[in-house]
Amino acid sequence: MLFVPKFLLVDAQKIVLLKITTIMNRQLLMVVTLLTTCIAAEAQKSDTARLLVHYKFSWVRDTANRAHPYTENMVLYVGKNAGAYRSYDGVVYKAQFKKAFAEAVAASPDGHPMINRRGVGSNIEYYQYPNQQKLLTKDQLMANNYAIEGPLPMIGWKTNGDTAIFGGLHCQKATGHFKGRDYTAWFCPDLPVRTGPWKLTGLPGVIVDARDAKNEVIFQFDGVEKAVPTSQGNGPAVDKKDLPPILRDLDDDMNLIAPPAGSIKTTQKDFDKLKEAMRKNPNGVVQAVNAGNGPKMDQVKMGPPLMGPVINNPIELPENQ
Repeated sequence: MLFVPKFLLVDAQKIVLLKITTIMNRQLLMVVTLLTTCIAAEAQKSDTARLLVHYKFSWVRDTANRAHPYTENMVLYVGKNAGAYRSYDGVVYKAQFKKAFAEAVAASPDGHPMINRRGVGSNIEYYQYPNQQKLLTKDQLMANNYAIEGPLPMIGWKTNGDTAIFGGLHCQKATGHFKGRDYTAWFCPDLPVRTGPWKLTGLPGVIVDARDAKNEVIFQFDGVEKAVPTSQGNGPAVDKKDLPPILRDLDDDMNLIAPPAGSIKTTQKDFDKLKEAMRKNPNGVVQAVNAGNGPKMDQVKMGPPLMGPVINNPIELPENQ
């Protein structure tokens, strides 16, 4: 799920040169060289969530099966000047797993229980920073988090004076075109943060509900609540790299509107190159990882390709559709 590259630290460990060489059938297939910068704690001024807006996300991935869209519970963490959008199903399961793991440790004779962690919810998270006009997308590959930096979308919203109330929030209507779709959005001027679900942004208030004209992509309002301060653990500090991957994010502060500490700053183009290298020769990537000083990985056992869901209707459409 996450990717641990082989690192060569230069210039006070700020510049990371990643070179993955894949060899198959004695021929050089691919050499991917990626220059990345580790995100330091001070690189992006952190914001802390003050409230949470919940959404029921629905997406018609397969137009031949409209009766069964993909659905997921999502949440937008809204701070003073920024927002973080992630899977609420994933947040809930992580809390449940943390409790189950603590109980398993207490019941284990040696304190090292055998326990599996399922993947629940989407891994991708979106961090909007309106004041800097910046969008950070957090994605994962093998054993690393990547922060993919890009500009905040510019959406030409239009308002017409229509109003509605969502969960006690007085909202205004706006329409705009983005990534091949015409969206209707409802935003709350009383929550004056220019953020919203996914990549929707740019209105003078939090977007609490949005959907495209065909009802194929829906971010349906599902409630709002005040953020609960995160309780800090009392145990000794442990370096995350010394923990098994399934435990590394259990103590992350979900209210902190910033990618996980240690994320690797990159571009979408370079991240796609890494994914392609992993797809073509995962064991070549594993060998590169094991040659480094980080956590070791087992060789990947390749079975028949899994049949994924049919997706003939991506969220982001070409503009000519």
